[in-house]
Amino acid sequence: MLSAFVRAFRTPDLRRKLLFTIGIMVIFRAGSFLPTPGVSYPNVQTCIAQSQGNDLLGLVNLFSGGALLQLSVFALGIMPYITASIIIQLLRVVIPRFEELHREGQSGTAKLTQYTRYLTIGLAILQSTTIITVARSGQLFSGCTVDVIPNDSWQTLLLMVITMTAGTGLIMWLGELITERGVGNGMSLLIFTSIAASFPGAMWSIAGGDNGISKFIVVLAIVVLVIALVVFVEQSQRRIPVQYAKRMVGRRMYGGSSTYIPIKINMAGVIPVIFASSLLAVPGLLAQFGDPTAAWVQWIQRYLASPSAPLHLAIYVVLIIFFCYFYTAITFNPDEVADNMKKYGGFIPGIRAGRPTAEYLDYVISRITAPGSVYLAIVALIPTIAFIVMGVGTNIPFGGASILIVVGVGLETVKQIESQLQQRHYEGFLR
Repeated sequence: MLSAFVRAFRTPDLRRKLLFTIGIMVIFRAGSFLPTPGVSYPNVQTCIAQSQGNDLLGLVNLFSGGALLQLSVFALGIMPYITASIIIQLLRVVIPRFEELHREGQSGTAKLTQYTRYLTIGLAILQSTTIITVARSGQLFSGCTVDVIPNDSWQTLLLMVITMTAGTGLIMWLGELITERGVGNGMSLLIFTSIAASFPGAMWSIAGGDNGISKFIVVLAIVVLVIALVVFVEQSQRRIPVQYAKRMVGRRMYGGSSTYIPIKINMAGVIPVIFASSLLAVPGLLAQFGDPTAAWVQWIQRYLASPSAPLHLAIYVVLIIFFCYFYTAITFNPDEVADNMKKYGGFIPGIRAGRPTAEYLDYVISRITAPGSVYLAIVALIPTIAFIVMGVGTNIPFGGASILIVVGVGLETVKQIESQLQQRHYEGFLR
């Protein structure tokens, strides 16, 4: 592995891309510690030391690399862009125009990307306003009496909203720069950077204090086992053979080749986990605006908002399985794949082209999604349940979503570098 990195850095073009990507990551992490105008940085550090923060904002804080609780310029992180991308994909089912743009190819994809950018800015304005409101009310840091926003005039609050929104726009631009001029997967690499940056501090907090070295070793072993499981499943796929018939076009003979359709066990990726976490956060968010002594507020805080509550975990599993099927149905269209195969003379051996092929693909997808959804639920729950039993806590960034993202992005980045090395006749990373 080390020699492969040396070969990669010896390639001038690939070395420039790697150094450019690393430089963008450094800028991204630096912006996570730059405080937003109007925020008292010493008071924020005092509140962080005194409180563990709001669990409802834990997902956003994870994707921002801890920048949310710092109330920095990059406090929103990449979360508005992720949400906007998911919404645009879901709207393809509702709005026929979006589906037409998706089928137009590169030009249509460019328009959908532009719509995603506009929606990202709108969501950034909404989320920054919400975060600032929560910070002013003192609910961002439970138990902290220090005022993190000393001057709450409307001019200061407006400047904070504009700054955080501009920070989201800058992150979006940095991610596109990595995609165009770096090693690719710009947005994913920024998410990877945010999550990975939280790991050393979390491991250090586990090793110290009341947890001790023994719990640190057990936690490390659990993380390694989950990573091994994720790598095994993410690399697994069902290959459906496809045969192309020979046909004459002019004086040339085309077709006659055989290939396959790779269908991953987990086609939905980490999206179902994000959806489930976001929906489960809604009741607790609504409860924060109610009377703390009200019965319904206390019920939500006890059974839904608490990550260790049995009802919370049960609903979490059901939502993950549901969204796994739902998102797979959106992203993979058997009818479209069958039509494209029929258009170019392709067929699955033993299956007639056209409608029977679409039905067969739908049958395979349904069978594959069942273990894939169960796998997602297990990966999401194993760290949480294990850490609850050990008494480590549920606020450390070793949940299923974070491990899935880190491992998935790492594998995809290595594959991209591997392909670029193969183009230059180098032995790649994966050998």
